[in-house]
Amino acid sequence: MADTGGTPDASAPATAPAGTPAPAPAAEPAPDAKSGPAPAPAPEAKLGPKDRRKRIADRVLAEGQVSIEDLVQELGVSQMTVHRDLDSLEHQGWLRKVRGGATAAPNALFESNARWRGNEQVAAKEAICAAALAIAEPGQAVIIDDSSTALPLARSLASRGAYTVITNSLQVINELAEEPDIRVIALGGEYHAAFNAFLGMSTADIARSFRADVAFLSTSAVDNGHCYHQAQENVLVKRALMAAARRKVLLVDHSKFGRQALYELAPLADFDLVISDEQLPQEERDALQSLGVRYELATEGARRA
Repeated sequence: MADTGGTPDASAPATAPAGTPAPAPAAEPAPDAKSGPAPAPAPEAKLGPKDRRKRIADRVLAEGQVSIEDLVQELGVSQMTVHRDLDSLEHQGWLRKVRGGATAAPNALFESNARWRGNEQVAAKEAICAAALAIAEPGQAVIIDDSSTALPLARSLASRGAYTVITNSLQVINELAEEPDIRVIALGGEYHAAFNAFLGMSTADIARSFRADVAFLSTSAVDNGHCYHQAQENVLVKRALMAAARRKVLLVDHSKFGRQALYELAPLADFDLVISDEQLPQEERDALQSLGVRYELATEGARRA
């Protein structure tokens, strides 16, 4: 029989044979929680005053300075709250408020925090303490103050022999507490977190009751033949430590020369020896010599027996 239906149109939808039931419509897919829109992240809970101030202090000490505007955005609080936090931290000695923000850098009235100082002039301080180590003979009673400059000296004593170490520095106490050959005498008193040390009248009174062979101290500023410090509590204790020692050695890197601070500690001539580093400018060396101050310049990287 002739085909009268013509050529099938390939584009036409195929039809099921007669009598075939139509397929059921496809079921709607069950909603999948994983495929749905992601819930909006919960806003970060605001920090309490203690945690907020710790974050501010950590940032200032890490970066050197920070602006109030950045802190407002980061912490999600008002400018007034940030100002109150900075006032509190400045009172505790963690930072110094400046126009529009805060800084960790020292000036004539503000001594930088112990953590900040510990990261400054590290190589020079290590060289100075390597030179000082030759002065501390095993078996001696040694005074080490709360300065970051003297900390490498405390760490080196354990490998040299037996010592009695008298200190007001909590960090020195912790460094030497488990050394079997080191006897640690801790000077108590009021603890100051910014200096990580015990300071004040009671600490000074305790210090004066001892007699040591040598005292290793540092200072914040050296100017015109005298050394100075920004905090009266530090000066009080450092003077007592000087009075308790037969020999007095000042450990001070070159960056402290030419600085100013509010309170005079002592004339440089009151020290038996001043140890600095080789970056000390020539004019400062000439000034020390003209004053009759005995001094030594330590070389960075030098090893001492």
